[in-house]
Amino acid sequence: MSDENPICSAKGCHADAVWVLAWNNPKLHTPERRKTWLACEEHRDHLSQFLGVRGFLKDVVPLGEWQAPEGSERPGTRPPV
Repeated sequence: MSDENPICSAKGCHADAVWVLAWNNPKLHTPERRKTWLACEEHRDHLSQFLGVRGFLKDVVPLGEWQAPEGSERPGTRPPV
């Protein structure tokens, strides 16, 4: 993945990402830390629900507006879903 053309984090998807899903696992991460997945329009709801039912989802932000808090990763880590 390049920074110029971020792609959706959904398994098998190669569409351009337009959303950042910021999350953390409170058992592993400090409260201010944000891990990120990227989503295209088609997979935004699916990935949000996956994180939401686990209590991990913290925010959904348009990719162009994302500003990572100190200590967070850059957007784009692929999820296991």
